[in-house]
Amino acid sequence: MRKLFTLAVMLGCFIMAAPAVSHASFTKTKYPIVLVHGVAGFDTVGGLINYFHTIPWNLERSGAKVYTVSVSFVNSSQQRGVQLANFINTLPEPKFNLMAHSQGAPTSRVTASLIPHRIASITSINGVNKGSKVADVIRGIMPPGSYVEGGANAIANAVGGIVNALTGNNNPQNGIAALETLTTPGTTQLNNALGWKGVNPNSCAGTNETVQIGGHNIRFFSWTGGVVFTNVLDILDPFFLTTSLAFSRNEPNDGLVAVCSTLMGNVIGTHYQINHGDAVNHLLGLRSIWTDPVSLYRSQANRLKNRGL
Repeated sequence: MRKLFTLAVMLGCFIMAAPAVSHASFTKTKYPIVLVHGVAGFDTVGGLINYFHTIPWNLERSGAKVYTVSVSFVNSSQQRGVQLANFINTLPEPKFNLMAHSQGAPTSRVTASLIPHRIASITSINGVNKGSKVADVIRGIMPPGSYVEGGANAIANAVGGIVNALTGNNNPQNGIAALETLTTPGTTQLNNALGWKGVNPNSCAGTNETVQIGGHNIRFFSWTGGVVFTNVLDILDPFFLTTSLAFSRNEPNDGLVAVCSTLMGNVIGTHYQINHGDAVNHLLGLRSIWTDPVSLYRSQANRLKNRGL
């Protein structure tokens, strides 16, 4: 009788512990995750303000190893891609899962073209994969060589310099190169150079999940949201409401990028109630009241884990 009681207790403890063990490894991917910021972004300012607000911790608490990179605040996707490749080449692990927001998506695709043997997957989050009409409008009111262009470039570069100082980096800044690379023609030129790997040139759709680059298979994923105003307390929302005027009335967008421009590889979803800022859990977590963006990152990490990545 005592043996049966002991066995029952042991079995009960095992059953109770099983979910905890599973939860503890929910995001434990085979390869580390690298979070890649978008235009006008950074990794962390003074260790207090993170671009991906609370997301690294929420991935790490269930087993993931996470790196956050700081590439140029403003520069072309090509230059940022080189910087990201250089960063990855300083890390000891053989491969990495890139999770990239906004301009981080084309930045990561450039990196994959440079060091495909070190990239396991790329996940585009509200990524500028076919350009932004907001960038098109801004380029239209800032003619090349004009005083307006020169002044705007000087301001963007100066802010980038301040961010360098606050983040302890020394990345080169080029505001006009950043603008050009995010326009529809600029992104099309980049996609042509990259062979449209993972991006569908013909329709509003993704592509196959597995993309071969330089003889290496890399998994491509994407998700986005098509809502502009998500929280009356978020001071970023009025900005996105204004920039969304660049799109036609019936064109779903997140305030800066049309949904169709974000699609890449295996499209996880486009129905999420998030705007461009919500996608990285900002403003400091004051974001969409309908969709928790942190859960999207955690689910994606689990998806990568289940694929052996």
